[in-house]
Amino acid sequence: MQKQSWPSTPGNWISECFTDLHIHIGRTIHNRAVKITGSKNLTLSTIIHESLHRKGMHMVGIIDCHSPEVQEEIDLLIARGTLSELADGGLRYEAHHGALTVIMGVEIEVHLGKGNAHFLCYFPNRDAIRFFLEWYRTKVTNIHLSTQRLYGDPQSLLEETLKHGGVMFPAHAFTPYKSVYGSCVDSLGDHVDLGKIPAIELGLSSDSHLANGVEEIREKTFLTNSDAHSLQKIAREYQNLHIKEATFKELVFALWRVDGRGVKANYGLHPQLGKYYRSRCLNCMEIVQDPSVARCPFCGKEGPKGLVKGVFDRFQEISTCQHKLPPTHRPPYIHQVPLEFVPGVGPGRLKKLLDAFGTEMNILHHATLEKLEKVAGKEIAKNIDASRKGNLSFSEGGGGLYGKIHI
Repeated sequence: MQKQSWPSTPGNWISECFTDLHIHIGRTIHNRAVKITGSKNLTLSTIIHESLHRKGMHMVGIIDCHSPEVQEEIDLLIARGTLSELADGGLRYEAHHGALTVIMGVEIEVHLGKGNAHFLCYFPNRDAIRFFLEWYRTKVTNIHLSTQRLYGDPQSLLEETLKHGGVMFPAHAFTPYKSVYGSCVDSLGDHVDLGKIPAIELGLSSDSHLANGVEEIREKTFLTNSDAHSLQKIAREYQNLHIKEATFKELVFALWRVDGRGVKANYGLHPQLGKYYRSRCLNCMEIVQDPSVARCPFCGKEGPKGLVKGVFDRFQEISTCQHKLPPTHRPPYIHQVPLEFVPGVGPGRLKKLLDAFGTEMNILHHATLEKLEKVAGKEIAKNIDASRKGNLSFSEGGGGLYGKIHI
């Protein structure tokens, strides 16, 4: 198995820091539900193990760290020496072949404009999140569950997060459900101080090219995270950070692009693969080219419940500068298909690849085509190589159905 580590480059920069900042917890150590739609085996400990040993990540943001029983597990792992708090923020997990930094986060639902939107808040250490939770538990109904509705506004949430040394930004900002631009407002800046928000999480059905057309966020750092509800979905989208250490402090520096830090590359599904890319009628499941129509042109279904507006169509409504070149700080967005999506890569084949190369990041970034052929055969190796280079075509997704890959 290849060693998973943080090799240094001249100037003490980490050469790779693969980071997924949006991973949910399904159950606590006492089997209590946290994220209702999350897998039962998605616990703090299994996330940590999967992220390092199978995925090959260097930093992960674990949402739902507000839950009292998750806090209990964090304390237990620290007491056992499995986790240790870093001076510059974050929790370190070390194993014989690598290390992982855990960033503690909370996803919170806030009323905004025409609907409710999700925001992600992250904190540097145990004390910071404890003090935040003293305020948070008075603003929600059930402190144990994920993504609770906050009885407050996004600006007050932002100020409270900053008060405790945290950082906040919108989650899956363009999806049709529970997102700032997808279901709530045309301008986030009319409701919250954007100058205090460093980043925007794009979500699975969008990318940097599409988001480039929204003027008020062009200078923000774009993030690509998995929003994983199962172990398998961890790192289906992620980024490679240009930082000096895998700590909370360096992460925040990267989000604000301080002194050369930042995102080196975003890795995500092609938007056409996303399950909310195009508008789709939920009655007949046909993609509708014009979402402004009163009736589905295929089945005649009428009313807003019959049609889910896609991310692509929403961008057409709110974009004001589609034809501008991206800002110079914008890193490449690499349309990379997760291994579980690649034709021919079933559980048995994936295990064989992992036995040979150690982690999914090694397969996607370091294994040569020749080495892949020796392990998986020419056809599957060719598919993996095409998927990691973005050389694929798709049938568009929408209305809750993922798109399909065409080799």
